[in-house]
Amino acid sequence: MPDMDAANMMPGGNETHYTPNHILERASTPVNAPKEAQEQPQKLTWILVVEDDPSLARLEANFLAAHGYSVEVVGSGEQAVSLLGQRIPDLVVLDLELSGILNGWNVLQTLRQRTPIPVLLTTSLNPEVRKYLRSCGESRFTLDHLPKPYPMQALLKRIKRMLMIAPD
Repeated sequence: MPDMDAANMMPGGNETHYTPNHILERASTPVNAPKEAQEQPQKLTWILVVEDDPSLARLEANFLAAHGYSVEVVGSGEQAVSLLGQRIPDLVVLDLELSGILNGWNVLQTLRQRTPIPVLLTTSLNPEVRKYLRSCGESRFTLDHLPKPYPMQALLKRIKRMLMIAPD
């Protein structure tokens, strides 16, 4: 019997990946679609959550996976930079106040050297972030801020908006 949980966790080193199994099992193409389209699995949008608070990271990941996203969680800036050196997600939810050697600003700087993908900054440092957003020259579709604490529906709304017009 298939596992119908909203998300399955598959540990991989210090990273955790959340896959919405119910989306994969139910994802289908219309019956009248070409045979090639019927055989190809649906590509899920991959979101990287960089958050050092394990309970918040788990909450965000489970919530986003339940809404059809493939989510990977890392708990430090060092892990984020390492993963981003291997592959680039569709969107990053990035805590600016990471503990450790690399904070969220360092991760953002490294990411921007590689790609203009959408990044949603999460932090309680509102004035500092607002100042940066005004001066960085990016639009709200590539870089936005969600002040902590926030409801999960606000997170989902921002992510959907950012992905709608994300640069390819």
